Amino acid sequence: MSEWSPFSYVVTNLARFVRPNEITFSGVNSALPMLACLLAKRAYPFAFTYINVAGGVDPSPSMVPISSSDPVLAEGSRSIFANEDFYDLCTRGQMDLCFLGAAQVDGLGRTNVSCIGDWHAPKVRLPGGGGGAVMLPTARRAVTWRTEHSRRTLVETLDFVTASGGMHGVVTPIAVFTKRDGRLVLASWHPEASLDEVRDRTGFRFETDGAEPTQPPTPAEAEALAALDPDARFERDAAIRLR
Repeated sequence: MSEWSPFSYVVTNLARFVRPNEITFSGVNSALPMLACLLAKRAYPFAFTYINVAGGVDPSPSMVPISSSDPVLAEGSRSIFANEDFYDLCTRGQMDLCFLGAAQVDGLGRTNVSCIGDWHAPKVRLPGGGGGAVMLPTARRAVTWRTEHSRRTLVETLDFVTASGGMHGVVTPIAVFTKRDGRLVLASWHPEASLDEVRDRTGFRFETDGAEPTQPPTPAEAEALAALDPDARFERDAAIRLR
């Protein structure tokens, strides 16, 4: 069996974007980044500040909630942050890493969470940008994730540009992209996938120089994720498929 389930692949590779002594944020409807931040707290031998949309700052929650907005994420917090405080940190250039969701991502790292189809007659009206339009261009680094890797989610042309400017990375069940010279490039791919499969399932062009199969989870990463999701309820809820 693979060491990488699609669920563990996404969560662990999101966690790998966390760096020492930085401020990292996870927002609304962001269970996978929430788990990634909690995993990083357990698995990595360095300190960083974790802020979540529930208002918690380095919390010590008594349980891991399904919702990334659950008040339990403020338990044990060093302080409580309001929404305007998140935006203030970003606009002052002090938010180092921000996890932001997206329905579509293009090769420039721009995102769409507004609509699918024409804005005036959309096939689907999406929830909208929320704080993303402020935080994506002003955070030092932003990272997004998709539970489906396909040409309808990783696109050449967005149906609507909701936010742009600060995308640093994208994680899917089969690949990790990072930004270089203004475009997303392939950093690594799932060992059970292939470079050709990533190309076939991606709507935008990308460079592959230096890309290689993703390194397997370390024992510390695997143990931390198992402790956070011992009954696999998050994995079942996410229902992420490799193909």
